[in-house]
Amino acid sequence: MSCNTLFLFCTSFKLIKTFPAHDALHHFRDAEIKGTSKPLIRGPGLETNTVLPARFFFIQTVDTTGRHFTTSPGEKTFEVKFTSPTDPYARIWVQMLDRNDGSFLVRYRMYKFSRINGALWEKNMHCPTSFSQTESELSVFPSVDPDHSLCHYTIKNNQVYIKTHGEHVGFRIFMDAFLLSLIRKVKLPDIEFFVNLEDWPLEKRQASEKPSPIFSWCGSNDTQDIVMPTYDLTESVLETMGRVSLDMMSVQGHTGPAWEQKISKAFWRGRDSRKERLELVKLARANPDMLDAALTNNLFFKHDESLYGPLVKHVSFFDFFKILNSINSHIFSAALPDSVVFKHDSIYYEHFYMQLQPWVHYIPFKADLSDLLEKIQWARDHDEEVHYLHSFSCEHKIFASYNTQVKDIIPACQKKQTESLSWKKDYPLMSVFC
Repeated sequence: MSCNTLFLFCTSFKLIKTFPAHDALHHFRDAEIKGTSKPLIRGPGLETNTVLPARFFFIQTVDTTGRHFTTSPGEKTFEVKFTSPTDPYARIWVQMLDRNDGSFLVRYRMYKFSRINGALWEKNMHCPTSFSQTESELSVFPSVDPDHSLCHYTIKNNQVYIKTHGEHVGFRIFMDAFLLSLIRKVKLPDIEFFVNLEDWPLEKRQASEKPSPIFSWCGSNDTQDIVMPTYDLTESVLETMGRVSLDMMSVQGHTGPAWEQKISKAFWRGRDSRKERLELVKLARANPDMLDAALTNNLFFKHDESLYGPLVKHVSFFDFFKILNSINSHIFSAALPDSVVFKHDSIYYEHFYMQLQPWVHYIPFKADLSDLLEKIQWARDHDEEVHYLHSFSCEHKIFASYNTQVKDIIPACQKKQTESLSWKKDYPLMSVFC
């Protein structure tokens, strides 16, 4: 099902435009606003061939001379409605997010779809054809002998079977949901592979010692795990405008105070999953004018309140200060928020870290925190440069192609299998719920 008509209303004026949705992007791509070459409405959500769990596009407000607004004209400036000439009762949920910079992000989720062509879907999504990090990690395994198992997945005739091993396997629900979504979109080759359901990478054997190919949500410089997107990120994509409220689009509608009104202080909240975090809290207690850091939970180390202070409540993702510290635990410290990110050196990484550049997407500091206060003071003294870094990172967020990356990892691994599938017919078949 495709909605063929997009109605765009301005609440202060009459209906300003009605046009077929599939022609919308072309209409605004060809039209120039007076005084600027940027389109008024743009984005993949105007293309009916671009299929996402939640589609989206942008509206840029302009004044009478054609200049772009740089502040919000008000969150109720526009009203967007969709209609379908073939289904007047089509269920479509629409959200408009005010980005507070003169632009709006409009996203919508349709609850009825027609079957799509997998190759056409991939072409229209403009997905990368390869992932250098994944290719590098797979190169360690000249061939795969599937005798070891953690969480054993088998794909046979585009159906998913699973055999779990171990006591704590609850996190398999995230991988299950991801694979079930993937097989509804593309046909995967027959293959079996193993997934680490814990946070830490596991395979420490070197290439010469025949390590096991284990897919993990986190990698490190001293392990051989094959890194894939974290469950937080894949779930936020699959459940956008669903169970998940914090995702790469929703954060754009909660930018908080203007830059000039933000507090120029480094800020951190988290649990005690690494010793560096404890040292950060101690540093903050000695320098409260520059750094606000506190623990929200203690699960790994004995809590000494005289050293680390009392445990505090969680703080909303949208209430962070100008400067945000990222002290690695193992996976997904946080998505880049509407603040400048300070990231410490670490041997651990997620699937997209290789694409991040220091002094472009974040400000680096040493793992032992020895230069952190110096870097914070530099940021305070160079507000204009830091604001530019913040603006650049916000405008050039790295949206990883989660579905495509795993879709491409699986065939790459399948090519290395030297034996036929060892799956057992008694492996439970995962059901597909549409």
